[in-house]
Amino acid sequence: MSDNVHLAALANAGVSVWLDDLSRDRLTSGNLKDVMEHSGVTGVTTNPSIFQAALANGDSYAAQVAELAAAGTSADEAVFAITTQDVRDACDVMRPIYEATAGADGRVSIEVDPRLAHQEAATVAQARQLYDTVDRANVMIKIPATLAGLPAITAVIAQGISVNVTLIFALERYRAVMNAYLDGLEQAHAAGRDLSRIHSVASFFVSRVDSEIDKRLDAIGTDTARALKGKAALANARLAYQAYEEVFSSARWESLAAAGANAQRPLWASTGVKNPDYPDTLYVTDLVAANTVNTMPEKTLLAVLDHGNITGDAVTGHYAQAAQVLDDIDAVGISYREVTELLEREGVEKFEVAWIDLLTDLQAALDAAS
Repeated sequence: MSDNVHLAALANAGVSVWLDDLSRDRLTSGNLKDVMEHSGVTGVTTNPSIFQAALANGDSYAAQVAELAAAGTSADEAVFAITTQDVRDACDVMRPIYEATAGADGRVSIEVDPRLAHQEAATVAQARQLYDTVDRANVMIKIPATLAGLPAITAVIAQGISVNVTLIFALERYRAVMNAYLDGLEQAHAAGRDLSRIHSVASFFVSRVDSEIDKRLDAIGTDTARALKGKAALANARLAYQAYEEVFSSARWESLAAAGANAQRPLWASTGVKNPDYPDTLYVTDLVAANTVNTMPEKTLLAVLDHGNITGDAVTGHYAQAAQVLDDIDAVGISYREVTELLEREGVEKFEVAWIDLLTDLQAALDAAS
């Protein structure tokens, strides 16, 4: 439980707060342990952009880079070694939370190479490799919700590996993600696996939806269009929670729950507010709902600690209003499908670029250390 009234209120409302950041500095300075013990942080998410920023700043990786260079390690191998060590160490920090919550929290996520986002078999193979290399029960493997990612999610869950499904933008795709999870649980159950040990979250991206739709509303320029700004992301996420409630109260789900399965929790991702005109805690205070996770960049976490006014459930009473917002956006000429497909493509591309930049930077560091 957090020392802070705002974070404690989130926990009381059923929201787990995870930190969307990790670096060697956070680990060696004790910062990660501190935010776990005093700021209500109960998990960690990472992505290629986070690791690229971590390795670009500071010299905390210098010793390991020198060792890897001396061993003649390639840049790809070095990135794998460095990132899995950070995640392993973070898992050890978070282990008390994992134990206290029976595996629901205390999780640390690491993503498969984003260049594999459209390759099912390669994604499954690397998910297994990451899981075995980190070698901690509380690791979660991040797999993007691309079309190729869906069967990969099923296959990895079926192996008993906990999965964080990332880059979800569209409601239709989110339903496919939940179905992939249930497929995996059914296969795991048929294989005799202990379903109670398998956990999953579905990372539904928030702020990027507003950024793209707001831009299009501004381009339309009418009063009707401008009045819809800042509403799409919350509406989309609230309807995602409605879908979650439907799927995880179905007869299919109930049979898996009776066998010990855990519901796949919605995780609100991309919760840093990008428009300075909006409250900087918008995608936290307005997405409070039971059995959810909100992963926050540090700036957002600090804003919530300071002035995040949590007033309880901000989701389940708003389904009709949310559906109306999306209908109104369609009525002014903005295609929901076009926007969500674009955001998925851009999301994969941004992570690929960050990964390639990370490899380039690390290769330069290996060369300098040789």
